[in-house]
Amino acid sequence: MTHYDLLLIGTGSGNMFLDKRFKGLKTAIAEEWHFGGTCLNVGCIPTKMFVYPATLAEQAAQADRYNLSPTHPQIDWAGLQDRIFSRIDAIESGGRDYRSSDRQPNITVVTEHVHFTGQKSVRTASGEEITADRIVIAAGAHPVVPSIEGLDAARVDEADYPVFTSNTVMRRSGQPRRLVIIGSGIIAMEFAHVFSALGTEVTVLARGARLLGSIDAEAADEFTRIFDSSHSVLHGAQAKHIDVADGEVTLGLEPSGRLGEVDLPETITADGVLIATGRVPNTAELDVAAAGFDVTDGQRLAVDRHQRVLSAGAPVPGVFALGDICSPHQLKHVANHEAKIVGRNLDADVAAGQPGAAREDDLAAVNHHAVPGAVFSSPQVAYLGMSEQEAKGAGHDITVKVQQFSDVAYGWAMADDPGIVKIIADRQSRLILGASIVGHEASMLIQPLIQAMAFGQTADEVATGQYWIHPALPEVVENALLGLEFDD
Repeated sequence: MTHYDLLLIGTGSGNMFLDKRFKGLKTAIAEEWHFGGTCLNVGCIPTKMFVYPATLAEQAAQADRYNLSPTHPQIDWAGLQDRIFSRIDAIESGGRDYRSSDRQPNITVVTEHVHFTGQKSVRTASGEEITADRIVIAAGAHPVVPSIEGLDAARVDEADYPVFTSNTVMRRSGQPRRLVIIGSGIIAMEFAHVFSALGTEVTVLARGARLLGSIDAEAADEFTRIFDSSHSVLHGAQAKHIDVADGEVTLGLEPSGRLGEVDLPETITADGVLIATGRVPNTAELDVAAAGFDVTDGQRLAVDRHQRVLSAGAPVPGVFALGDICSPHQLKHVANHEAKIVGRNLDADVAAGQPGAAREDDLAAVNHHAVPGAVFSSPQVAYLGMSEQEAKGAGHDITVKVQQFSDVAYGWAMADDPGIVKIIADRQSRLILGASIVGHEASMLIQPLIQAMAFGQTADEVATGQYWIHPALPEVVENALLGLEFDD
């Protein structure tokens, strides 16, 4: 048995806080996978590095909308992969080497899976027992693989099996000619855009009528309308069985039951199937039940506002968590924020002496107000705060404005590209409660609204208290703000 002052499990955002404040602690880092976590290796960063060239290819193919001759770029799939992952892999190995080198003499990297055997103890896959005075759990989440007749779940993501998840889809050799995507959420919509724009014949299986069903209903409807107009989507469908033979996949389809009677083909055949049906925190894999830690209905590790892990509703002294394993928001920027909170509170905990001895007043609290997200599909989507349905459910007297991109001059320059800005505000306080943007560069356009919510600026103050560049596209946000109706 080896004892440490600090055990860190996971090296995504969890690797961020471990700085010179903790150089005096004998520390173990348990990482069985890639340094840098999901975002760096299989998530945010490489996907956007695929999205950008895919968007350029789509724009080239649709150039006739702008009175230009369309072109259909030839894709160098292997070259694209090499350009992306040569950079990603160098960062991953650099982070691993740094933590494993003589430059970090107080740190031991444990390159094995670990699982809890008690509140302050874990066992490695090879049987080593590790204990620690303090533990930070940042072990992330993993893709959900649904139960489908004929699907060999143990082989999903193996190189010779044509059914895969977001963990491996970007690194597979050879671009698939035909791809079926099971799912209609963020991951499904981003990869549907990437592969279809780069020339793959993509079919999306969506169980319901709306794509991106977790966002504001009106925004989801707008996205669905635009996306359906240029992509093959089978609504009300689900996979009944999967047959793999001769490198191909045949899916038997059946109605999901969400849309009543739907006209579906009996089967669909493809070169590969991407399962994109969500992600689940890695609490079961860590066996957190053995430690007695609380877990929510969504399988998230329960934490308080200081990111302290809870057991029977009370903080476990010296045990913290951050990121997808515990956060209600599976977003990298939220995990980064939580890592900063954990770093500050772990520092205070160490300074207090005994684990859990820090005073509440010395601990920082997490801020999950005005959390934004984005979908890098075509069109882009960005969202913030409450949906209209949530705002009404919370009892707010709301005012809502939906502004079309085609209402402003830059929208005309884009040949009236479709898109909307929707803003929800409280009629009495004039504060913005939420927003959704569907359309060109939505992820950038939403930033003034994030700032307004974060700093408590009223909607009319944001609209009239600053310059808006004319005729830039942010005028569509300005006009939406101006269109809100408030009580005098």
